[in-house]
Amino acid sequence: MEGFWQEIHKADQLVTLEINSWDSHITDPIWQFFSDKLVWAPMYAAIIALLVWKLGWKRGLLVLAGALLTFGFCDQFSNIVKHAVERIRPLHDEFMVSNGLNILEKGGGFSFFSAHSANSFGLAFSTFLGMKLCLRDGGSVCTPKWLKAYGIWMFFWAAMVAVSRIFVGKHYLGDVIVGIIAGSLAGIAFAYLASFIARKTIR
Repeated sequence: MEGFWQEIHKADQLVTLEINSWDSHITDPIWQFFSDKLVWAPMYAAIIALLVWKLGWKRGLLVLAGALLTFGFCDQFSNIVKHAVERIRPLHDEFMVSNGLNILEKGGGFSFFSAHSANSFGLAFSTFLGMKLCLRDGGSVCTPKWLKAYGIWMFFWAAMVAVSRIFVGKHYLGDVIVGIIAGSLAGIAFAYLASFIARKTIR
């Protein structure tokens, strides 16, 4: 079994190096921009305002609570898995560095799985699906155009954040894929939980 995981790791290294090599000095600032959590603080504030505006403060706060629980779950679960697996980040891996890995960020810790990827897709799913479910439960007949536009932006943003982790040299493709899956499942679960509580408590 150990040999199987070694082969998976080697394949992940090669694919990650190939993807990372697509980068150029022109696109470097784009990946750094999407990887920076603080840059997106105004967007997070806008999401909170949108939730309360479109859903009302009760449903809006429930969806927000679902999003915060998603963040908390993804962060903690990622840390647990990282310390259990202890996979070295690409930027600290001699094979990756010696084969030309483009490194745009420094950092320690372990690599598997990507909390950035999990959090971004968790936020996208928990807020988009949470709003969609709450609008339905609140008597909305059809999906508003603004919700479709919100979904397009959020999932584009989440994908860019996830992919950026490969280009800055901090994660393997496998880290990102598992992060996307974990965050998506958490976001969906907490969106349904928020919708369930809204149906039971809001009249």
